[in-house]
Amino acid sequence: MYKVFIENKPVFFEINPNSQEEQLTIEEIKIGLNNFLTSDFTELYIDLKSETVFFDVFDDHKLIEAAGGLVQNKNKYLFIKRLGVWDIPKGKLEKGESPENGAVREIVEECGIDTPKIKNHLLDTWHTYEMKGKKYLKKTYWYLLKSGGKDKDIKPQEEEDITEAIYLPKKAFDIIKKNTYESIKDVLRALNN
Repeated sequence: MYKVFIENKPVFFEINPNSQEEQLTIEEIKIGLNNFLTSDFTELYIDLKSETVFFDVFDDHKLIEAAGGLVQNKNKYLFIKRLGVWDIPKGKLEKGESPENGAVREIVEECGIDTPKIKNHLLDTWHTYEMKGKKYLKKTYWYLLKSGGKDKDIKPQEEEDITEAIYLPKKAFDIIKKNTYESIKDVLRALNN
């Protein structure tokens, strides 16, 4: 299954090659997505015969891969504020870069902390966005990391529009959830599983 946040609303694409249901055409799926986005419905489920059909739905989007993660320092976790919204450090993978290396590199670049160590993979998220008239489908690999230990001089990367980088305890997650993206809420839920 693919869970894709489109305009911050979740769409679930279930891959079911044995489905006896009549399959919608790509055009019908795109019309359904547009109707969903202008409706009051909070989520949408679409049954697909194959993974190929999933990517055909987004054939007018460029696929981007990114990686990032929650850095743990004792009982606190690293968050950033970008463009006024709480987020978790992440960024686009460089050509040939593994998600693990990309996550560590992006966290170091965006927050100026010592090199964190990956503890485990949390989950992958998908979302769409538009920039400069182009559409993107972004897959982000998320990890839980342990702080390198010398994170006293956290420095937010201002050229990436990051105005704050701070370690917060789990009890602050409710505050974060009030001003963040739905995909980030999934990362926080994955931490608790």
